[in-house]
Amino acid sequence: MAFLKLSGIEAAYGASQALFGVDLELAEGEVVALMGRNGMGKTTTIRVTCGMLPARAGRIEFDGQDITRLPSHRVARMGVGLVPEGRRCFAPLTVEENLVAAARPGPWDFDAVSRLFPRLKERRDQRAVSLSGGEQQMLAIGRALMTNPRLLILDEATEGLAPVVRREIWAAIGTLRAETGLAILVVDKSLRELARVADRAVILERGATVWAGSMGKLERGVTDRYLGV
Repeated sequence: MAFLKLSGIEAAYGASQALFGVDLELAEGEVVALMGRNGMGKTTTIRVTCGMLPARAGRIEFDGQDITRLPSHRVARMGVGLVPEGRRCFAPLTVEENLVAAARPGPWDFDAVSRLFPRLKERRDQRAVSLSGGEQQMLAIGRALMTNPRLLILDEATEGLAPVVRREIWAAIGTLRAETGLAILVVDKSLRELARVADRAVILERGATVWAGSMGKLERGVTDRYLGV
């Protein structure tokens, strides 16, 4: 049984429909890449999954429970951790305060996050607003982990970062995959990096699922058609 399952999801922003039938499945402990060109519905799919935008049609199941109509705070409490696009750290708070504010009981605490991202320990007393973009991204990931989720969703976690920081973020995602058993849904544009960490891919085109399968079966013709510029 799928750990996360989206079936026929439709959603809209007011009168403008954005999703026209998104189907997605993710097994417990699996890493799935959600892919597609800009504006194809990836972030909207994440917003609907997390209860931040209501679905007009379709069904979302998480660990066998229907969460389609649940508000975002209840989805989070069920074990869905989100690293949003744009980081959205609490700027006036210190690194440690950002992490503690999100904390829930479990193996992920300040020390565990610091082992994954040692720079956060070095910056623990600095305000988030003073951090570099890469450090803020590490903080956003750490904050999501501090909720001790069973599903981690990363929306463009490496966008706009320097290459050296991107490598650190991808290394951390690889560590999470290898050592934690977390289910991970990741949105990113780097096919090469996604191929290293993801088990399967789901591709969206104009708000609908157009391809799904293992990363090994993601052929050049598919990527050129749905991911090429």
